[in-house]
Amino acid sequence: MLPIILTGVICFVIAAVLFFTVGYQYRRKVAEKEISSAEEEAKRIINESIKSAESKKREALVEAKEEILQARNEHEREVKERRADLQKQERRLQQKEENLDRKTENMEKKEEALQRKLSEVDETREEVASLKKTQMEVLERISGFTAEEAKHYLINQLAEEVTHESAMKVREIEAQFKEEADQKAKEILSLAIQRCAADHVAEATVSVVPLPNDEMKGRIIGREGRNIRTLETMTGVDLIIDDTPEAITVSCFDPVRREIARIALEKLIQDGRIHPTRIEEMVEKAKREVDATIKAEGERAVFETNVHGLHPELIKLLGRMRYRTSYGQNVLNHSIEVSHLAGLIAGEIGVDVTQAKRAGLLHDLGKSIDHEVEGSHVQIGVELARKYKENEDIIHAIEAHHNDVEPRTVVACIVQAADAISAARPGARRENLENYIKRLEKLEEVTSSFPGVEKSYAIQAGREVRIMVAPDKVSEDQMVLLARDIAKKIEEELEYPGQIKVNMIRETKVVEYAK
Repeated sequence: MLPIILTGVICFVIAAVLFFTVGYQYRRKVAEKEISSAEEEAKRIINESIKSAESKKREALVEAKEEILQARNEHEREVKERRADLQKQERRLQQKEENLDRKTENMEKKEEALQRKLSEVDETREEVASLKKTQMEVLERISGFTAEEAKHYLINQLAEEVTHESAMKVREIEAQFKEEADQKAKEILSLAIQRCAADHVAEATVSVVPLPNDEMKGRIIGREGRNIRTLETMTGVDLIIDDTPEAITVSCFDPVRREIARIALEKLIQDGRIHPTRIEEMVEKAKREVDATIKAEGERAVFETNVHGLHPELIKLLGRMRYRTSYGQNVLNHSIEVSHLAGLIAGEIGVDVTQAKRAGLLHDLGKSIDHEVEGSHVQIGVELARKYKENEDIIHAIEAHHNDVEPRTVVACIVQAADAISAARPGARRENLENYIKRLEKLEEVTSSFPGVEKSYAIQAGREVRIMVAPDKVSEDQMVLLARDIAKKIEEELEYPGQIKVNMIRETKVVEYAK
């Protein structure tokens, strides 16, 4: 039994050894196969990795070369730009160096010239000092005075001259006060004369505007006098607001301005709204009314004298004579009267009545604008009549009515006679008033002749001239010099008693509308 078991064990051991030996060889073969396949796979992976690495290497090389090329191009471009900038800067620097060289050279030349001039000045100064010393010696020898004695002599002479000038000034002041006293006496006498002949004087120089109550005076004056100042500035009249109950006096030698101011005042009083803007509107309306009145007066004169076929502009000019006086006589009424007288004389001697009346009506035509145009009223009348195609006989009668030319027609002689009769009528003319008006017109003409003067009005009976200047042409500083120049020209060209106040006004006004 034991041998069998032993044999079985041996067989089992042998079988196990064989199993392990065969298994080991099998596993060895399998492992060798797996190792060989793994080596092949590794070789394949290695080969692929090498190929991939070479490919990426080539791509990287290509990209690196491209980047290097791009960087090189960029660098070359920047180098070119910098080189160009450097060249520009070099050129600028070179130009600046050249300019500096030229300036340096000029400065050197100027310094040399200045040194020469300084040396010349020093030489001249030495010559002047020497000459002055020589002259002083000559003067001292000639005059017999030393410099100190001559100084005392001159001081004494100056003191005597100052004393003389002071005496002259005192006499001048005394004469001025005397003249003002004479003027005041004349004003008092004139006031007395006006009271004795109130109707005639008032019609010639002043207008009285009635007021509803005395409170209206304060409203017309306005806050700080702005209303009355605006009205006086726009019309050129002098408003006299005194103790006269319920009345304001409008004073002006020019009847047109006085009438415009009167109408504007009446409208303002009726309206009740009195302020600068409303005053301007009413003055414009008054001007239009006066223009309409001028046209109506011209048509009235033509109707009264029965003169037909006149040019419309001639009719307007005739109407303007309604506001013109000659030696205190109304020119339009004078012309109508001359027309009637000429017609009567022509009818008596058998001459063309129509032509005589026409010439008589137009003989003073130039007086309608003689204050606006240079020349005598005769010359202006002739030019106007010729301009509006009047008959040559009429033109000749106008030209000859003051013997400017020798009358050669009967109508011209008739107009002369009728003009003399109308002017010589007792009480028709007052020469002092005409001289006064001419003096005021001359005063306005002189002050308006300066550049920058917009308007000028003579007021206060010629004792004051109110001047409005253009603010864009005359500054505040220039006003002082302009007023002095105007006063000097008035002193040189006009003759007048007492003194004339030059009142200059510069006003800037801005109007804007909110829409």
